Amino acid sequence: MQYKVVELSTVDEGALERTLNEWTAKGWSLDGIQFAMRESSKRPAMAFILFTRQGGPAEHDEDAARGRLMRMSETGSPTAALAAEYAREHAEWAAPMISPLSAHERLARLAGLDEPEPREEGLTLEPEE
Repeated sequence: MQYKVVELSTVDEGALERTLNEWTAKGWSLDGIQFAMRESSKRPAMAFILFTRQGGPAEHDEDAARGRLMRMSETGSPTAALAAEYAREHAEWAAPMISPLSAHERLARLAGLDEPEPREEGLTLEPEE
């Protein structure tokens, strides 16, 4: 049994139909479709179409693989584009960058002091005699 997975970064009726017609014409049988959803949309972001067929292992077309790698290096992979889009969509929800406060400064703010007392550094206390 051979398996084939086709990744679609554009999920619409035309892309699904073209992919199904192309691979079934080559002797593959549809095994299933998995959709990758976005949180912000009801429309799938990607689709993975699974095909099977009887036969020995497939031979790899090195030229086609090199061509796909060249296209991905020029345009980026669909998965990387999806990750970048997710990061952009959720950037507004990320916590703002806050400069770290010392414990003393934090306590001063919690106590309601407008300006915390200056921090004294490098002092050495001598024991009283």
